[in-house]
This record gives sequence, C-alpha cells and structure tokens, in this order.
Amino acid sequence: MADTVYLDHAGTTPYPRSSVDVFSKDLKQNLFGNPHSNSPSSKLSTTRIDSARKRLLAFFKADPEHFDLVFVANATAAIKLVVDCVDDYSRSQPSPGFWYGYHADSHTSLVGVRAVASCSAYFASDESVESWLDGVDIRATTDAEKVGLFAYPGQSNMNGRRLPLSWSARLRQSPYAMHRNTFTLLDAAALASTSQLDMSHHETAPDFTAVSLYKIFGFPDLGALLVRKASSHLLRKRRYFGGGTVDMIINATDEKNTWHANKNSTEERLEDGTPPFHNIIALESALTIHERLYGSMSNVSGYTCALSKALYDRMKVLYHRNGNPLCKIYAGSCPAYGDKTKQGPTIAFNLMDKAGKWMGKSEVEQLAIARGIQLRAGGVCNPGGIATSLELSPVHMRENFDEGLRCGNGIDVLHGKPTGIVRVSLGAMSSMQDVEAFLSFLKTFVSGQEAIRETSVPKIAPTRHGQTSIAVKLGMKSYNIVYIDEKEEVMSYVDHVPYLGGTGTFKSALKADAQLEMMVRSYRRVKGRSLAWLLPLFQDKATFV
Repeated sequence: MADTVYLDHAGTTPYPRSSVDVFSKDLKQNLFGNPHSNSPSSKLSTTRIDSARKRLLAFFKADPEHFDLVFVANATAAIKLVVDCVDDYSRSQPSPGFWYGYHADSHTSLVGVRAVASCSAYFASDESVESWLDGVDIRATTDAEKVGLFAYPGQSNMNGRRLPLSWSARLRQSPYAMHRNTFTLLDAAALASTSQLDMSHHETAPDFTAVSLYKIFGFPDLGALLVRKASSHLLRKRRYFGGGTVDMIINATDEKNTWHANKNSTEERLEDGTPPFHNIIALESALTIHERLYGSMSNVSGYTCALSKALYDRMKVLYHRNGNPLCKIYAGSCPAYGDKTKQGPTIAFNLMDKAGKWMGKSEVEQLAIARGIQLRAGGVCNPGGIATSLELSPVHMRENFDEGLRCGNGIDVLHGKPTGIVRVSLGAMSSMQDVEAFLSFLKTFVSGQEAIRETSVPKIAPTRHGQTSIAVKLGMKSYNIVYIDEKEEVMSYVDHVPYLGGTGTFKSALKADAQLEMMVRSYRRVKGRSLAWLLPLFQDKATFV
C-alpha cells in the first residue's frame, strides 16, 4: 500500500494489518469446530458467534429485544433473502404476490427484485417518493390487502448522495390504505461504510436493513441482515429449509406424510447450513481494532465528510487554459458536500478535454492505475443513477446495447454521451495525502499550471523557527496544532491544550478527541503543506484564534 493511492472505499475498505494479526493469533491459540456439533471446539465457536452477533447489534445501536441479526454473505444476499421470504409469505395471503417499489438511486441488487414481484413501481426522484407518501401519487397504488415492499438505498453507491432515512417511519405511520401492508427494505451497504447506522429507535427503523461488513471493516468478507422483530413474521413463511434450520424432518414415499418443524428463532431459521464461523469469529477482532483506530463511526463520518469536501471544492474549479472545465461532477442540483447528513465521501465524475469533448472513463482509469491510483469506472451497478446523471433515456440505453455496449467492455462514449462514470470514494483510512495525489493526477490532463484556477484558501503564516501553526477552539476545547518543517518532513504535535480547565500534551489531546487524532495522523507525512486544509474540517463548529 506504500505506493498506492486507494480511492475505491465504496467497493471495500482496506483491512488494517492489526486486525489480521489479532485474528491470526486467535486462530493459533484456539480450535474452532463446526457449531452444529457438541464438541468443546464446536461449543467455543457457538459462544463466539453469539458474542459477535451481540457486539454487531450494539455497533449498529440495535437493541436485541427489538432486532434480530442474520449473518449472510453480503448485502445482496441479505436483499435476496428478504425477497424470497416475502414472496413465500405472500403466497399464504388472500392476495398472493407482492407489490414492489424502488428508488432511482437503487443498486442493481435492489432493482432485480422487480423480476420476482407481481407488480412494481419506479420512483424516479425523492419528490416522487414524497408524493407517494403524502397520498398524492396514486400511480403506485396497489391492492391494500397485498403485501408490499418499498426499497431504497441509504446512500447512492454511485455519487454518495444520502437519502432521507425518515421514509420508513412515515410509511409505517401513514394513514393511507395503500401503505397499510407495505414494509421497508433499506440497502445500507454504502451508508454504513462511513456513517453511523443508528437503529436505536426501533419504532422508526426500517423493517429490513442490508449491510456489507467488509465495506466497514475491510475484513472479514461478510454481510448482515438486520430484522425488526415486529416485522419478522414476513420471513417465517419461507418454504425452503437448509441444514441447521429445522428441528425435525420426516421423509416418506407418500408426500402427504412428509413434514418438518422449523427452528424457532429468526437467525436459526434463516442461516442455512454451516455458518461461515471463522469469518464471524474474525468479526470480533475487526470490531475491536476499528474502535481502537477510529473511536466511533461518528468520527469516521466527520473525517471523511471533511476530506471529500476538500476534494470536491478543488475538483470543481479545475479549468483548461481556454476556460472550459476539466471535471463534470454528478452531484445533483444541490451538491451537499460538507453536510454528512446529505452526502457521503464519494464523487462521481467524467473528464473533458479543452474542446469540451468527453475523455473515456476507461482511459482515465488506466492512466490512474499507471500512477498508482486505484478508483472505479463504469456503470458501478447503479442503472438509475447513471441514466439520470448522463441523461440517457431508455431508448438511448437500448441503442447503446444494440451497438455493443456491455458491462465493463470499454465502450466509453456513444452518440456524444458517456456510457458511465469515474468514481472516487474515501474511507476512514484515506488521508489528505491521497486527496493531493489525486488532484495532482487530474492536473496532468491540463497543460500548464497557470491554466488551473483554484479556490483561494486562507493563508496561515509561519511562526518563529519556521513553525507553522493554527489555534483552534472546538466547543470547550482549544488546540494549537503545530507542524515543524525538519529536513523536509512535516512533523506534527499538539501543545498547550486547555481541556476542561487543564493543560495537556499531544497524547492527552488525542485521548480527548479521537476525531482530531484522525485529522492530524492523516496529514503527518505530507511534505511542505500549509495548514489551510484544516479549516473546512472544523467548519462552523470551530473558532480560530
């Protein structure tokens, strides 16, 4: 990783070496058996699985009294499990089949549910969802007796836009008959990677929430389905049963005498076969190291929000010599970078040459790879977001397909329009050095540094002995962050930190504020930089003295 700038955290975040070390030590010191046995090693696995489940529920602030947590392979597996169960449940109802509604920003895994539903509705915008929830849009009306499933992402995996989490509560509390039997499925795979997934209010939480844990921790490769217990009856009519999910099975030549009894708990009913117990056990190490490194998901959220804001602000003001912009950023009509409630640390864009012609996304990706930068290019499994951002109608997309466009085949521009986007996404391990490296890469597409206009930032004058410092008051705490340029390596420490009436050193300051530690650590090895980048990190919460 030393020579790599990793900017695909939306795909997966890199795993900390310490997490692997701790898990490796655990494997060396213990024998873990198949949890479906009663041997000591099997019982140890069962105990550790139960512990990991409880810790993960706590990580998401989900009370075990109100939520179940089912381990699956990834968010897609969680979505498919819900769909299979809801479909089987609907077959036992007076009006078989289920209605399905999904948002335009949905990942392909959510879009695919429409193929199973008996009828579906596509919500092209937030406003169309609001209209439906207000009872105005009857286009999506379905039989009030038919079970319904409304799905949407907590965050677009294409451009990082965060959608309203209030929709699940509004749907549950709706007075309209068309909403009476409709449940919510939240795809939180992108959202949970850099934001606190807070399930503390079970009355307003989604009925079903899908997450991919490797996007949060890097390792293990695992997913989870959070089930609101009040809605778990939809999952208990599943027809298929696998090993470990039943208490008794009777086989008979006479089909009328075949019978089985499902296990009682939701987890036992739905976790088919031997669970990936080594991965689940590794989750405990991942949770421990994540907390040790970052403190909380709130810290990760604030930190990545600030980094992405700094990157976005610089990208949007890169121009060619003739005044034409370099970057076309797909952030919607009201970009919200800097507001962690509305925007995640992901930027979707395409590049244009000085004549305003599109540069191929595949070419940009290959040039980035040559510079040691890893990002993602293509349709990023978000057909609705791509179509909306690139203004591709259904007719355009069918024409593109007929002309040979396929997922990942390198056809970048057709009929004067891009066929996909370039995406950079930041995570807890990202640094300002990564941001600077990527901006330097973008500038290679422009001839002459004088052709680039960048937003002016406040200058911070060096103090005596060549030190550069900034004094910051954040709430009750004041920090004087000092960088000393010594042998061209920027060293960092915090000194004179009045905290609740006391004075501390760098170590005590970091202990007092984990988010500050992340900010300082990310910039520690950057050479010859000013401290101006720190200003947006504190935003309006800080006073500079």
